[in-house]
Parts: sequence; structure tokens; C-alpha cells
Amino acid sequence: MVYTEKTALLRQGDHIAGVAADEIQENHCESISPRSSYSSMASTASKRKLTTSREIGEDGLWSEQPDNEETAALLEQSVLANEDLTATVVEIDTGLERFICRKLDFRLLPALSLMYLFNSLDKSNLGNAKTDGIDIDLHFVGNQYNLLLSIFYIPYVLFALPLTLAGKKYGLTRVLPFLMFGFGVMSLVSAACQNWASLMAVRWFLGTFESAFFPLVVFYLTTFYRRGELARRLAIFYAASNVASAFSGLLSFAVFQIPNSPLKGWRWLFIIEGSCTVITAVGAWSFLPRDVASAKFLTEEERTLGFLRVQSDSSAVVNEPLKIKDSLKIFAHPVTWGWLILEISLGVPLQSVSVFLPQIVERLGYSTVMTNLYTVAPNVSGAAVLLFLAFMSDRYRLRSPFIAIGFLLPVIGFVIYLAIDDVNSHINVAYFACFLMTAGMSAPSVLLSTWFSNNIPSEGQRAALTGVGVPLANLMGLVSVNVFRDQDRPRYVLALVVTAAFGTIGVVVTTIMGLWMKYDNQRRDRKQNAWVRGEVATMELSGGPAHPGFRWFL
Repeated sequence: MVYTEKTALLRQGDHIAGVAADEIQENHCESISPRSSYSSMASTASKRKLTTSREIGEDGLWSEQPDNEETAALLEQSVLANEDLTATVVEIDTGLERFICRKLDFRLLPALSLMYLFNSLDKSNLGNAKTDGIDIDLHFVGNQYNLLLSIFYIPYVLFALPLTLAGKKYGLTRVLPFLMFGFGVMSLVSAACQNWASLMAVRWFLGTFESAFFPLVVFYLTTFYRRGELARRLAIFYAASNVASAFSGLLSFAVFQIPNSPLKGWRWLFIIEGSCTVITAVGAWSFLPRDVASAKFLTEEERTLGFLRVQSDSSAVVNEPLKIKDSLKIFAHPVTWGWLILEISLGVPLQSVSVFLPQIVERLGYSTVMTNLYTVAPNVSGAAVLLFLAFMSDRYRLRSPFIAIGFLLPVIGFVIYLAIDDVNSHINVAYFACFLMTAGMSAPSVLLSTWFSNNIPSEGQRAALTGVGVPLANLMGLVSVNVFRDQDRPRYVLALVVTAAFGTIGVVVTTIMGLWMKYDNQRRDRKQNAWVRGEVATMELSGGPAHPGFRWFL
């Protein structure tokens, strides 16, 4: 048996109804073609039938039409009346599912991680170039270097949403390589800049091309994996940024040692990284599959079941056509603004620790070389904690508790570090605080993107929120840059207090939202006299929270 489609009872008259064997109509299927059609039928306690016909057309989209007028109204009316409410539940052979996931992992994750590696390198190579004298060669004055860092964020935020929606409309496997090709070319052009103004223009376009890259990768993965499989895949992908941090320093060191070169080392750095990015983008154009239903590395049966996996536990309509007006409706829901507050809250701790950890460690009294060396262990442990929290989050199908833990660990680290007056007497405690800071640095970013993606069945709305939320977190780097002031060295009291405050807000808001979602799920259960825990297929939930069968992914 390949998969089982069940019609599960969500509401039965006046008594409690679970999803028991005698309450489920099962259709066992050995195989089904993606172009075939089938019908599902549910009946209420009053023996009234709900029948609809579903068909997958040539465009790969589900269409559904009620077979009679009664069907069209019953699902909406049954929650208001004292009648049964049913929904489709799809169960797929677990062994075959694991095999499909392994094939997807080996195809998608290495390619996307390599792409994100070059994305991170092209974004951060200006700092490495500064160590080789780009500011002297291009005659920077005053705060012009800081302006170069800051200008990147303006187009990064302005263009993230429209480019993310463009990716949804024109195809992710077209837009992602195009964006990558664009920021690779900008890195190459940086090598030719002769003054600050030209580099300023290049940084603007670099921010434009990079703006939608991470949001589109997050959205792309949601079209291949179930909701409970997503966090650990994003964590593995996100770990590429940690590799980029280490690799960037090693590459810069090697490039800057090129003897007797007619070009300065920083120009070679831009040329090498930009060339690698452009070559990878060209390869990605043909390597990445458009979607699971058309993936050539899968068999016909695997493509069919891969499509059904996404249809049943990720998207209401797979490959849903983009309707901008409908996509933007996600911002009318109050929960959306809670998620955006969390994006703002996580952005400050994330950017503060990732950018200014060397300055924080510097207070411990080590030399410049040793300071950089002592940042390695906290970063490695932070990556390990990220993977652990992501895997546990998927295992227990819970997001909010692990996001709260991710926020809480750095807050504890900041408070401990601030409480130490004499670092020399408590150097081990101060260094332990640095481990706490990095322990939760990345986890909220990965898990928050997963959390709201899990709760938005509409692909268009999911793309819209991802296109706003992720850049908003990166924008908060402007706060970090301005609170870590030279006059506050070495304790950086103001910066650590502000960062800890944002982290605390994250803990509180995550906890409130998680508890509210749990309460709302219980309220829906009581209203329908049923207990539902995520088994309703997302193909039934196109209305999102307005649908009576919807349950929040906690």
C-alpha cells in the first residue's frame, strides 16, 4: 500500500469524536497518476452526504467542485449547526517517505548550502577588503566606510517583498539563480571600482540582488518538505553561513599573500568570489528542480507521492498561481504582526553577536590573534545548539518552546557578562557567557521562519510574509551598528543592555503567542466537540485560520 486517504470526523453531534477506526472512511491506493482524478465523500451523523470531485489538471493544480448545492454549503454550515464536520487525512508509507526525503536532501541541501555560502561571502567581503586597505586605496574619509555598510540594508528591505513575489510568480528555480548571478556580477564589478562613489552604487545593487535570496530559499524548501521536516533542513542550510565566516577569513588570508601581483589583494578577493558565484548560479539554473512533481531524479511514483506529501502537509494548493491581493491579506491577521515583532526582536541579538563577538571577547584581555581564535569555539557550539534545537523542534512538532529557548540563552549570557565588574577575576565565567550568547544566536531565525511557514497553507501568503519578515530581521543590524560605540569599550554596557532587552521581548512575545495558539486550538476542539492535532490535510485548509478544521502548529 502506497498511501491511505481517510475521511476523518472532526465534529460529531453533541459528543466527543476522535479519529477512530470506526469513524474513518479509508481509500487504499496502490498508485495514482498525478494527472488522474478521484472523488472523496464524507457523511454526517444525519446521513447527509458531502461529495466533491478533485482533479489535477495539466497545470499541476488541484481543482475542486461540489457535486451538489448541499455539499457547497454543508462544510460551512456544519460548524454552526449541531452536525458532523469531516476533512481529508492522508497517510503515506513511512519507509517510502524516508527514501524520498533522502533523495531530496542529497539533491537540494548541498546545492542550496553552496549557494548560500557564496551569498554570505559576497555580503561580508567588504570587511575583509578593509583589512587589505580598500579604504586607503579608494580614499575613504570620515564615516564613509560605515555608510557603505548601511546603504546595503535600504534596498535589502525595499526590494525583498516584490522580488520574493516575483519568485513565486515566475518560478523559484529561475529567480534564485538570476539573483545569485546578479550579486556575483556586483562582486566582480566591485573589483573595478576606483572611488567611494562607485563602490556606493555597487553596494546598492548588491543589496537589491541579495534581498530576496534567503526568503526565497525558505519558501522553496516549504514546497518539498512536510511541516514537521522543515526546521532541521533549514538549520543545515543556515549552517553554511557559519562555514562562510571561517572560509572567508582563510580565503582572504590566502589571496592577500599573492606576490608580485599587478592588482591589490582586495581586488583579487572580489574577482575570485564573484567568479565562483557566477559559475555556481549558471549551474543552479539547470540543477535545481522546479518542484517535486517535475523532479527528474525521482521516479513517477516518487513524484506522485512527493506531490501528495506537500499537498497534505504543507500547502493548500501546490503551485498556486500568484494573486498579489490575496497574498497581502496575510498582513490583515493579528498573528502576523506578532511574528514580525519577533523578527525585529531576533534581528538585534543575531546581528550583535555575529558582528561584534570579537569586540566582546576582546574584553577578556587576549591579544588580537588570540581574540579571534577564542571566537571559534563559541561559534561552533552555537551551530551545534542550532542543529539540536531544530532537530528537537521537528521531532516534537513544536516551534514556540524552542524559539523561546533560543531567545533566552543569549539574554542570560548578556546579563552574566554585564554583571561581571572584574573580568580578570571571573574570566572563565565571562567566557562561558560568550557561549550562551552564541548558543541561541541563530536558532530563533531558523525556527521562526519555519513557524510561520508551517501555519500558512497559502503559498502566496507564505511568500509575502517571508519576503517581509526575513529582511526586517536583517535591517535591525542598523541598531547593532549604532549601539556598539567605541566610547563604550570595553564593557559595551549600552549595547549589551539594548541587545538583552530585544531578546527579552522575544521570549515574552513567543511565550504569549505559543500559549494563545494552544488556547485557540483547545477552543476550536471544544466548539467542534473534537480533538484534532495536525492530521487534517492542508489541502483542506485554504481558508487558513478561518477554516474550522485549522489548528495552529505550536
